[in-house]
Amino acid sequence: MDTTTQKPLAPPAPGPAAPVDSSAARGVTRPGDRIFLGLSRGSGIFVLVLMAAIAAFLTYRATLAISKDEANFFTSFEWNPSGSPPEFGIAVLAFGTVVSSVIAMVIAVPVAVAIALFITHYAPRRLGGPIGYVIDLLAAVPSIVYGLWGALVLVPHLDGLYGWLDDYLGWTGILEWNDGAPRSLFTVGILLAVMILPIITNVSREVFRQVPRMHEEAALALGATRWEVIRMSVLPFGRSGVISASMLGLGRALGETMAVAMVLSPSFTINASLLDPGGGTFAQNIASKFNEATEMGRDALIASGLVLFVITLLVNGAARLIIARRKEYSGANA
Repeated sequence: MDTTTQKPLAPPAPGPAAPVDSSAARGVTRPGDRIFLGLSRGSGIFVLVLMAAIAAFLTYRATLAISKDEANFFTSFEWNPSGSPPEFGIAVLAFGTVVSSVIAMVIAVPVAVAIALFITHYAPRRLGGPIGYVIDLLAAVPSIVYGLWGALVLVPHLDGLYGWLDDYLGWTGILEWNDGAPRSLFTVGILLAVMILPIITNVSREVFRQVPRMHEEAALALGATRWEVIRMSVLPFGRSGVISASMLGLGRALGETMAVAMVLSPSFTINASLLDPGGGTFAQNIASKFNEATEMGRDALIASGLVLFVITLLVNGAARLIIARRKEYSGANA
């Protein structure tokens, strides 16, 4: 019996290391990849440069106007930039823009989320499909058409709603109606809610459709009802998407011009009741006064546009922070 042990074979001597392609290490191996990388990077830089140019232009023209303003730009209720001396302020415009947008969001967001849930989880496919198509068409309607509808249909039929609000909530003072024309910030909020409803609904619907099926099936297996499935699985998963959709709608509400101008009776006063006619918004004031404004008046309007620009950036930044804090619910992490 041979008791000799066989020696293990020595591993082959390592050959020369293959050269490492630096472009492959970066994930760019083909000319098309390099071209796409350059175009993508250039597009991002172009957007940043464009935003900086807009901000610089608005800041320069706003500085010219504010330096000649004899009133407090942030607290004054006057708007007479062509006077001698010029006096103008944004207090009324800021109040009207924020209040009308908040009213629109309070009305539109719950309704939009409810419609999106109905289409994705309750309605049969034969019904959900046509409803989705109608919502898509509403998102494509121009704002001037909404303004005409608001002026010719919505405003004449709001007396009943205003009377009901005055009867039951007039004691608050905020919803007291003095039988004036229903061309108030509350009417503007209702019109803006109708306008932003399709945007929020469409985005929320697509987010709810991305919920993993296994999450819903697991909840059903544990004995959950359909509403409990939505509350425990669908809404937490789509929370970031709903926030993003709401911010898109809020951006449109903040910057809407012609539709607001057609249903609002503008005045530089802040009323205690939201049902009293009067008030104004940044975009409506710019649209209605830009053509007849002098050079000083246009600089004043540009200064108000700068404030709206900053408000929009702050809103979008806040939305990004909220989404980043709740990224565990994002569909990308499912």
